[in-house]
Amino acid sequence: MVFPLSKSATSTIAILFDHSSTSHLHSSSTMPTGFGGAVTQDWEPVVLHKSKPNAQDLRDPKAVNQALRSGAPVQTIKKFDAGSNKKTAGPVVNARKLDEGTEPAALDRVPTDVRQAIQKARLEKKLSQAELAKLINEQLKVVQEYENGKAVPNQAVLAKMERVLGVKLRGKSGK
Repeated sequence: MVFPLSKSATSTIAILFDHSSTSHLHSSSTMPTGFGGAVTQDWEPVVLHKSKPNAQDLRDPKAVNQALRSGAPVQTIKKFDAGSNKKTAGPVVNARKLDEGTEPAALDRVPTDVRQAIQKARLEKKLSQAELAKLINEQLKVVQEYENGKAVPNQAVLAKMERVLGVKLRGKSGK
């Protein structure tokens, strides 16, 4: 079946066929161009493989059980402080010392002069423990532990207290 073409459509087709050897084709607004390249058959075989398991798949309990049943080596590592919801980090304890040491290691506590300085500065500013806790964005329990000397000193918390109370609590001249 032959369709009559307008003069502009015929010239567009002629341009497309005349420039088929060039890398780019000129298009006209009167006729859409379509694919533009020669259609060839691709006879290369396509091989599909399963994707390699990613890290999330390896953590799956089913995969771990299967590896244990097949005798493959399975290594489990517990992350330090995993699952804890601590707002501020505690003192950095050398894990090697803990592994090698046999005696229980005593943690540092807030020195007497620091806790007295906190109490004195708080009372001079006429703040309650709850108000101080709110100002430094900590829990009331944290302020109470610092003033009672039961807390393990944290430099970030001491820095917040220094800023709010206007007293130096850290360093050698912390008196």
